[in-house]
Amino acid sequence: MNAAIRVDLQLIADMVESATRALDVGCGDGALLDYLVGFKRVDARGMELSQTGVNACVANGLSVIQGDADTDLRDYPDDAFDYVILSQTLQATREPREVLRQMLRVGKRAIVSFPNFAHWQVRLRLVFGGRMPQTPSLPFKWYDTPNIHLCSIDDFRALCAEMGVMIERAIVLSRNSKPIRLPPLLANLFGEQAVFMLRRD
Repeated sequence: MNAAIRVDLQLIADMVESATRALDVGCGDGALLDYLVGFKRVDARGMELSQTGVNACVANGLSVIQGDADTDLRDYPDDAFDYVILSQTLQATREPREVLRQMLRVGKRAIVSFPNFAHWQVRLRLVFGGRMPQTPSLPFKWYDTPNIHLCSIDDFRALCAEMGVMIERAIVLSRNSKPIRLPPLLANLFGEQAVFMLRRD
């Protein structure tokens, strides 16, 4: 059991109430799952696309299945979980809108985190450098990135409004992964990543 996790994962964990049920979609090596189970007494399950990630989770005694957010969320019944979590994965899905819809069907609440493609450094590097930018939250070269649907904080808010999804909480993180309080326009400019907690309206 690891007490130290990434800042964005800690913020997600803080949103999850103890003694609830959670599904972590794209759970990677299981760091968040391990924290939720060990420190918050959450009945937490995981879904991970990579066999390496699944193996790492299972080796640590975590309940994880191999699955794809784009196709396998449909197999879960309505309201099976209190929370469905998608951390730093939405931009790598083929159908982000449908994934979000399925998350809110399967869970009473959805927690989503993603890098903000409208951060000022991204804008400057694209405008003045003329090449696809790389930042700490978007570290890949254009030709090997898993990210296929990049969005901004404003894009995500607009999608939620279009889908009739209620934003219960939004946390914007600075470049050094510290939460910052800014009005929406500035948050979209200075936030490097964001964490949203959502529920059906």
